[in-house]
Amino acid sequence: MAVLVMLAAGLFGVPVAKSLSSSGFQDPTSESARATQLLTDKFHQGDMQMLISVTAPDDATGPAARAVGLAIVDQLKRSPNVAEVTSAWTVPPAAAKRLVSKDGKTALVVAGIGGGESVAQATAQTLSDEVTRDHPVGTTGVVVRSGGLAIVNAQINSQLQRDLLLMESIAVPLSFVVLVWVFGGLLAAALPVAVGLMAIVGSLAILRLITFGTDVSIFALNVSIAMGLALAIDYTLLIISRYRDELADGADPNTALVRTMTTAGRTVLFSATTVALSMAALVLFPMHVLKSFGYAGVATVAFAALAAVVVTPAAIVLLGDRLNALDARRLAQRLLRRSEPAHRRIEAPFWYRSTTFVMRRALPLGLAVVVLLLMLGAPFIGVKWGFPDDRVLPTSASAHQLGDQLRDDFADNSDTAVTVVIPDADGLTSVDLERYAAQLSGVPDVSAVSAPTGTFVGGVRLGPPSAPAGVSQGSAFLTVDSTAPLFSDTSQAQLNRLHAVPGPDGRPVDLTGIAQTNRDSVDAITSRLPAVLGLIAVITFGLLFLLTGSVVLPLKALVLNVLSLTAAFGALVWIFQDGHLGALGTTSTGTLVANTPVLLFCIAFGLSMDYEVFLVSRIREYWLRSGRTPGDSDESVALGLARTGRVITAAALVMSISFAALLVAHVQFMRMFGLGLTLAVLVDATLVRMVLMPAFMHLLGRWNWWAPKPLVRLHDRIGLREGEIEKSASPTAMPVA
Repeated sequence: MAVLVMLAAGLFGVPVAKSLSSSGFQDPTSESARATQLLTDKFHQGDMQMLISVTAPDDATGPAARAVGLAIVDQLKRSPNVAEVTSAWTVPPAAAKRLVSKDGKTALVVAGIGGGESVAQATAQTLSDEVTRDHPVGTTGVVVRSGGLAIVNAQINSQLQRDLLLMESIAVPLSFVVLVWVFGGLLAAALPVAVGLMAIVGSLAILRLITFGTDVSIFALNVSIAMGLALAIDYTLLIISRYRDELADGADPNTALVRTMTTAGRTVLFSATTVALSMAALVLFPMHVLKSFGYAGVATVAFAALAAVVVTPAAIVLLGDRLNALDARRLAQRLLRRSEPAHRRIEAPFWYRSTTFVMRRALPLGLAVVVLLLMLGAPFIGVKWGFPDDRVLPTSASAHQLGDQLRDDFADNSDTAVTVVIPDADGLTSVDLERYAAQLSGVPDVSAVSAPTGTFVGGVRLGPPSAPAGVSQGSAFLTVDSTAPLFSDTSQAQLNRLHAVPGPDGRPVDLTGIAQTNRDSVDAITSRLPAVLGLIAVITFGLLFLLTGSVVLPLKALVLNVLSLTAAFGALVWIFQDGHLGALGTTSTGTLVANTPVLLFCIAFGLSMDYEVFLVSRIREYWLRSGRTPGDSDESVALGLARTGRVITAAALVMSISFAALLVAHVQFMRMFGLGLTLAVLVDATLVRMVLMPAFMHLLGRWNWWAPKPLVRLHDRIGLREGEIEKSASPTAMPVA
């Protein structure tokens, strides 16, 4: 049955990439979004912009370049999804200047592509392929490149699809090697990988299903698949490890499986609920790139957990004793002519001894790790928020190359321009608009303002419009050329001053452009961030209270989980914003996209809770069977870590492999996620779980399990109760080294 379901899911889910979008970073309810929509609806500027550069060896206005440029314009106009086309050869001389490079060798064709985001980027890619095919480099000495937002999105989509197969071809084999190290048996190691592959197929099907109801970001595809693979393997690893542990304690297979599913199975479901709810908080943000991660994340986690708790026990029953067949370690020992070591329980001496070592030196070691993590996170204090552009792509992409041309070779960088939209312009005269344009041109760092009737510099009209401007269907818009660097304090101050200029005849105005869009996006995130963080904290606290019956352990978990993320956040700024380590082969823009840390926090925080639940549930089992004295608290922590240390380490290693595979992607966002999530998982599984957690629990002693009496009574009624360790498994018996 599971195989049939996976085949159906695969057939349905594989084409999902064609339905995904690369945009969605903008707040659709913001001022800039309203202005952009009005420009699309009333001025037919299209949903996305496509740029084509025509570069000649001598002069872009010469006959060769002109012939190519006009042919491209004619080609674009014939497309039904192209709303408007302008070029350096078809506009008045005053406007043509901004479409020609400073050296006069490159000129631009600007096209507005309509039909919605998905249609626009598909249309742009088709047109780009046609243009470059019809005008190949070298035949006329003219070089043609395509770029603009529509091409950026199209190239991101195609690049991520190419990267996806490469990433999984790395993650799956390496995960299998780690599982062989953990289990020895090839069949036991293959089972988690098989469940993980089921989770990948299920993730694709779920993502495609979600696209029928809402927009889904292409960035959710790779991260969801990596997370689905990692969680499915982790959950299956936990179940198999617990099952083998129960067998080692003397239980028969049927009893061992029942105990496993009532303990480890319940822990998997509880952990998946915690991770899913952390991801669900993303839907509170308005940007669809965050919403789609929330939808896809919840569905992926649910599928991974369901596959683990349904397929794994069924496979264990079917395989029986063959689960441990094909033992690679035994084969290696025979080849090396080494005797087979005596069976050792899962609680290896290393984990027990290392935990007791930490607890004997809890204060100095705990303080040292806290200071280290805070130092690693210090670069995040200097974070600067920006908006994504063509530089997220590799330098070999035509959109990136054209973007570099615009930034380096053109006097007027359209990226810094601000468009001022007057939604209600009924009754306004040209004099009103000119007066308003003159006032805007007096704002510091404004080089010129183009109104429908002319261009204004320093409050004076100097000539005809030099940039897009117009009046249509009762609305008007003007273009403000700016010399203020994007995402700088100067740019922010300029936006404030532009807003402060009263609209013509007191009419309301909306601003758009990259600077305003970035401001709106940051405001949308920061205004909702306290509610999102508060919701995650309340959910985490409540679920951990239901598991432990304590109010101290949930608070401790919240603190440690935040600390585990500091290194990842600091690394993002230090590497990708500041450009150290060559920005890991990407292009540093001096900024971070505000969506990235939010996504990283929600995903990594949920995954940190994953290990917290695994470990605390096992510690609690020992605590419930102890005499509940301060010494018993330390012993419960040591035994819990000894029992789960190897499993958690293996699970973290598998998960870090899945996320580290994102580093081979050629899109900057994926490398950010890959590095951030890998660091977060490794720091959590090592410094936090192996040092900070035992240190904190030792210092708190019996207070770890404290709760006010009303909450104790509440937990007695509705709390979750893990199965207790059987008496046959002595909680104090440790294997001999």
